[in-house]
Amino acid sequence: MDPHILEPLSDRRWDDLVARHPNASVFHQRGWLEALHRTYGYAPFVLTSTPPGEPLQDGLVLCKVSSWLTGTRLVSLPFADHCEPLWNTRGECAGILQWLRAEADRLHAKYVEVRPLSPLAPTEENLQPSHSYCFHQLDIRLPESELFARLHKASIQRRIRRAEREPLTCESGRSDQLQDEFYRLLLVTRKRHRLPPQPRSWFRNLMECMGDQALIRVARRNGTAIASILTLRHASTVVYKYGCSDERFHQLGAMPLLFWRLIQESKASGAETIDFGRSDTDNEGLITFKDHWGSTKRTLTYYRYPAPKPVRAHSRSDSRGLRQIFAFLPNSFLSLVGRLLYRHMG
Repeated sequence: MDPHILEPLSDRRWDDLVARHPNASVFHQRGWLEALHRTYGYAPFVLTSTPPGEPLQDGLVLCKVSSWLTGTRLVSLPFADHCEPLWNTRGECAGILQWLRAEADRLHAKYVEVRPLSPLAPTEENLQPSHSYCFHQLDIRLPESELFARLHKASIQRRIRRAEREPLTCESGRSDQLQDEFYRLLLVTRKRHRLPPQPRSWFRNLMECMGDQALIRVARRNGTAIASILTLRHASTVVYKYGCSDERFHQLGAMPLLFWRLIQESKASGAETIDFGRSDTDNEGLITFKDHWGSTKRTLTYYRYPAPKPVRAHSRSDSRGLRQIFAFLPNSFLSLVGRLLYRHMG
């Protein structure tokens, strides 16, 4: 039987399912989907076994990414670290995945990609592992003193104490000033990493669409913003999504201080988990940084149909060449590159 299709931006049944399903995350929320739609023009849709007019029991949310540059793809979900299919039994998913595979063939799509937190069976409707990442979570239900004791003494504890001795101030909120400070630091950080920044409109839309579930934290020294993080929230989980800083002030410990404030404030608000997000498996520095917070680490695997092709050596070389070019572009031009490219990258 073919699945039913609904539009999650207009069908309130999707909101109800996301609010009560134990596997739902911030990436299922209407705010995330609306921000994707406003910024990149993606139209999200949900495949479900539930007929119209009945309370929604399950659903797989996707976006169709149509690009002359990167091809047509069906992705669950663009720019999300993970997006668990919201079904209750494996039986519910079989027909949905079969239909999705047939739809990909009909559209001559480059691939279908799902990004579940839980591994899929290796033969599940010909979905095959594609990319794997490290995924970190931190349980913050322990007493604050115990959470601090679990932090790496030299890399985290000492730097937090250093930051607390410095004349650093921290502010959190959603104001235009905080957004501007965050984006200025993001430009600096992405250039340091030789990557184009996400469009400024993406963050503006994310803050507007997510409402109180999105928050920016900024650390300042003598009134100048030197580090910032952007977090999202769903139920009892706070997601660290973006971070940026001015490397000239790294020795002051502003970023560890912001993360410690995030833990303290999230715990005080009733949150139970910090989602540190995914890390590339070869990014040893980022993985080590997240390990040092006492978080648990596991493998996060994405799946595709058809099976992904091996990455050719010259593709890696081309990527390195582009990053060399990005390192020398002025911020204004780098922002333009980001605005042009990101809608093709979802």
